[in-house]
Amino acid sequence: MPGDAVSLALLLGAAFVAGALNAVAGGGSFLTLPALVFTGVPTVVANATGTVALLPGYVSGVLGFREDLQAPPGLSLPALTLLSLLGGAIGAVLLLLTDDHTFRKLVPWLLLVATLLFAVGPRLMQQVRSGPAGDASASRSAIGMLAVAIYGGYFNGGLGILLLALFGLLGQTNLNAMNGAKNLVSALLTSIAVAVYAWGGLVAWPQALVMMVAATAGGYFGARVARRLPAPALRAGIVAIGLIMALLFFVRG
Repeated sequence: MPGDAVSLALLLGAAFVAGALNAVAGGGSFLTLPALVFTGVPTVVANATGTVALLPGYVSGVLGFREDLQAPPGLSLPALTLLSLLGGAIGAVLLLLTDDHTFRKLVPWLLLVATLLFAVGPRLMQQVRSGPAGDASASRSAIGMLAVAIYGGYFNGGLGILLLALFGLLGQTNLNAMNGAKNLVSALLTSIAVAVYAWGGLVAWPQALVMMVAATAGGYFGARVARRLPAPALRAGIVAIGLIMALLFFVRG
């Protein structure tokens, strides 16, 4: 457990808001990772711990879209499951092999790329949907899925946009089916990544557990108020948070 009331309040607040953001539009990791680092958690451990804290939200997302769950063209659900687990495990092992100094140098760039990806997400998805469907060969689908899963196992930021873009490029057109597959992949690769993180001793469990509770509460709150918030303003706010956090890490590094 964080040693002082200020650190605990920061972690609880960041996790609550992150859970709410993920329920509405995504971007929760832009808050959980910096909050953990600023309270003294090493960067690699902070990345793993923040991922653990947000896992319940992915699981609840799978349940919410269970009727619409459908694999993208070129993949079956068993293949999607296998690639998600394999890629998540590979990405998590890569994180285990990354020393804290190196990862600290990578974090601002990862945050910046994830923020820009989040910012252009709507335009990217519009172009994907309006463009011709790609050739959904099994090998092409499998390679793309594995690559995105490895990214997600290593660094979770921007994962949802990457998955939706990939599914669109593979020819999937039903948005509910795309969201169902996105949530399934996110839950699977995060679950296996968390297992690898725990095996490698990367998880700060006291922080993870209190943040998990706060993120779950925030997810419920976010889902309840989602319809009242203007989407463009919310997305702009998340982009601003991501850019500020990236800048702080550049300065800190």
